[in-house]
Amino acid sequence: MGLLTSFMTKSLPTTQMLNLVLGTLHSKFMEKEINGFDDFHLALLDMFNTINAALPGKHYDVPPPAKVEECFLKWERTKESERKKVFIDFVKAYVNLSKFDDSTFITGLVTPPAAMAAKRACETLPQLKAVKAIPDVIFVPSATILALISAKLSKRMFLENVAS
Repeated sequence: MGLLTSFMTKSLPTTQMLNLVLGTLHSKFMEKEINGFDDFHLALLDMFNTINAALPGKHYDVPPPAKVEECFLKWERTKESERKKVFIDFVKAYVNLSKFDDSTFITGLVTPPAAMAAKRACETLPQLKAVKAIPDVIFVPSATILALISAKLSKRMFLENVAS
Protein backbone atom coordinates (compact mmCIF):
# COMPACT_ATOMS: atom_id res chain seq x y z
CA MET A 1 0.00 0.00 0.00
CA GLY A 2 2.86 2.37 0.77
CA LEU A 3 4.39 1.90 -2.66
CA LEU A 4 1.10 2.67 -4.35
CA THR A 5 0.45 5.86 -2.46
CA SER A 6 4.01 7.11 -2.86
CA PHE A 7 3.14 7.74 -6.49
CA MET A 8 0.25 10.08 -5.63
CA THR A 9 2.45 13.17 -5.73
CA LYS A 10 2.44 15.58 -8.66
CA SER A 11 5.49 14.00 -10.32
CA LEU A 12 4.01 10.67 -11.35
CA PRO A 13 6.13 8.34 -13.46
CA THR A 14 3.49 6.95 -15.81
CA THR A 15 -0.19 7.16 -16.50
CA GLN A 16 -0.48 3.40 -16.03
CA MET A 17 0.94 3.61 -12.50
CA LEU A 18 -1.44 6.47 -11.69
CA ASN A 19 -4.38 4.43 -12.96
CA LEU A 20 -3.28 1.47 -10.84
CA VAL A 21 -3.00 3.57 -7.68
CA LEU A 22 -6.25 5.41 -8.18
CA GLY A 23 -8.07 2.23 -9.18
CA THR A 24 -6.93 0.58 -5.95
CA LEU A 25 -8.04 3.56 -3.88
CA HIS A 26 -11.39 3.63 -5.69
CA SER A 27 -12.01 -0.07 -5.06
CA LYS A 28 -11.21 0.39 -1.35
CA PHE A 29 -13.51 3.40 -1.29
CA MET A 30 -16.37 1.60 -3.03
CA GLU A 31 -16.28 -1.31 -0.55
CA LYS A 32 -18.07 0.98 1.88
CA GLU A 33 -21.85 1.39 1.76
CA ILE A 34 -22.59 5.01 0.87
CA ASN A 35 -26.15 6.23 1.49
CA GLY A 36 -25.53 9.95 2.02
CA PHE A 37 -22.93 12.65 2.47
CA ASP A 38 -21.98 11.48 5.96
CA ASP A 39 -21.22 7.95 4.70
CA PHE A 40 -19.29 9.40 1.75
CA HIS A 41 -17.24 11.65 4.02
CA LEU A 42 -16.55 8.82 6.51
CA ALA A 43 -15.44 6.51 3.69
CA LEU A 44 -13.09 9.22 2.42
CA LEU A 45 -11.70 9.86 5.91
CA ASP A 46 -11.24 6.12 6.44
CA MET A 47 -9.33 5.91 3.16
CA PHE A 48 -7.01 8.76 4.25
CA ASN A 49 -6.58 7.19 7.68
CA THR A 50 -5.54 3.90 6.08
CA ILE A 51 -3.09 5.63 3.73
CA ASN A 52 -1.54 7.81 6.44
CA ALA A 53 -1.27 4.90 8.88
CA ALA A 54 0.52 2.76 6.28
CA LEU A 55 3.10 5.42 5.44
CA PRO A 56 5.61 6.27 8.17
CA GLY A 57 6.88 9.52 6.67
CA LYS A 58 4.45 10.79 4.08
CA HIS A 59 0.99 11.97 5.01
CA TYR A 60 -1.75 13.36 2.84
CA ASP A 61 -4.10 16.18 3.79
CA VAL A 62 -7.82 15.55 3.59
CA PRO A 63 -9.50 18.09 1.30
CA PRO A 64 -11.71 20.73 2.94
CA PRO A 65 -15.29 19.62 3.76
CA ALA A 66 -16.73 22.07 1.23
CA LYS A 67 -14.75 20.38 -1.58
CA VAL A 68 -15.76 16.94 -0.31
CA GLU A 69 -19.42 17.95 -0.32
CA GLU A 70 -19.05 19.42 -3.81
CA CYS A 71 -17.52 16.13 -4.99
CA PHE A 72 -20.28 14.14 -3.30
CA LEU A 73 -23.00 16.12 -5.04
CA LYS A 74 -21.28 15.64 -8.38
CA TRP A 75 -20.67 11.94 -7.60
CA GLU A 76 -24.30 11.43 -6.61
CA ARG A 77 -25.64 12.99 -9.83
CA THR A 78 -23.53 10.84 -12.14
CA LYS A 79 -24.30 7.35 -13.35
CA GLU A 80 -22.76 4.35 -11.60
CA SER A 81 -20.38 3.74 -14.50
CA GLU A 82 -18.95 7.29 -14.41
CA ARG A 83 -18.52 7.59 -10.62
CA LYS A 84 -14.99 6.23 -10.76
CA LYS A 85 -13.94 9.09 -13.07
CA VAL A 86 -15.47 11.67 -10.70
CA PHE A 87 -13.64 10.11 -7.73
CA ILE A 88 -10.31 9.96 -9.59
CA ASP A 89 -10.60 13.55 -10.79
CA PHE A 90 -11.33 14.63 -7.20
CA VAL A 91 -8.29 12.77 -5.84
CA LYS A 92 -6.02 14.18 -8.55
CA ALA A 93 -7.23 17.73 -7.95
CA TYR A 94 -7.46 18.00 -4.16
CA VAL A 95 -5.20 15.43 -2.51
CA ASN A 96 -1.88 16.99 -1.60
CA LEU A 97 1.12 15.87 0.38
CA SER A 98 1.00 17.29 3.91
CA LYS A 99 3.58 19.99 4.53
CA PHE A 100 5.56 20.33 7.74
CA ASP A 101 5.00 23.84 9.04
CA ASP A 102 7.79 26.09 10.29
CA SER A 103 6.39 26.63 13.78
CA THR A 104 6.42 22.89 14.49
CA PHE A 105 9.96 22.56 13.17
CA ILE A 106 11.28 25.50 15.22
CA THR A 107 9.46 24.31 18.34
CA GLY A 108 10.99 20.86 17.95
CA LEU A 109 14.49 22.33 17.62
CA VAL A 110 14.32 24.91 20.38
CA THR A 111 12.47 22.99 23.10
CA PRO A 112 15.05 20.32 24.13
CA PRO A 113 17.86 22.77 24.99
CA ALA A 114 15.36 25.12 26.62
CA ALA A 115 13.95 22.22 28.67
CA MET A 116 17.44 21.30 29.89
CA ALA A 117 18.18 24.93 30.83
CA ALA A 118 14.84 25.22 32.63
CA LYS A 119 15.44 21.98 34.53
CA ARG A 120 18.91 23.13 35.65
CA ALA A 121 17.46 26.46 36.78
CA CYS A 122 14.63 24.76 38.68
CA GLU A 123 17.03 22.43 40.48
CA THR A 124 18.63 25.37 42.27
CA LEU A 125 15.32 26.59 43.72
CA PRO A 126 14.49 25.06 47.10
CA GLN A 127 10.73 25.01 46.29
CA LEU A 128 11.29 22.86 43.18
CA LYS A 129 13.79 20.29 44.45
CA ALA A 130 11.45 17.52 43.23
CA VAL A 131 12.56 18.34 39.67
CA LYS A 132 15.94 16.74 40.50
CA ALA A 133 14.19 13.39 40.93
CA ILE A 134 12.97 13.40 37.30
CA PRO A 135 15.62 11.94 34.95
CA ASP A 136 16.66 14.02 31.93
CA VAL A 137 15.64 11.12 29.66
CA ILE A 138 12.03 11.56 30.83
CA PHE A 139 11.94 15.33 31.31
CA VAL A 140 13.26 16.53 27.94
CA PRO A 141 11.04 14.37 25.64
CA SER A 142 8.00 15.10 27.80
CA ALA A 143 8.63 18.85 27.62
CA THR A 144 9.21 18.62 23.86
CA ILE A 145 5.99 16.69 23.26
CA LEU A 146 4.00 19.12 25.40
CA ALA A 147 5.51 22.08 23.54
CA LEU A 148 4.68 20.53 20.15
CA ILE A 149 1.11 19.80 21.23
CA SER A 150 0.63 23.33 22.54
CA ALA A 151 2.10 24.82 19.34
CA LYS A 152 -0.27 22.72 17.23
CA LEU A 153 -3.32 23.54 19.37
CA SER A 154 -2.56 27.25 19.52
CA LYS A 155 -2.16 27.34 15.76
CA ARG A 156 -5.53 25.65 15.29
CA MET A 157 -7.23 27.95 17.78
CA PHE A 158 -5.91 31.19 16.34
CA LEU A 159 -5.60 30.36 12.65
CA GLU A 160 -8.85 28.71 11.50
CA ASN A 161 -7.93 28.17 7.82
CA VAL A 162 -4.57 26.47 8.30
CA ALA A 163 -4.56 22.82 7.23
CA SER A 164 -2.45 20.74 9.57
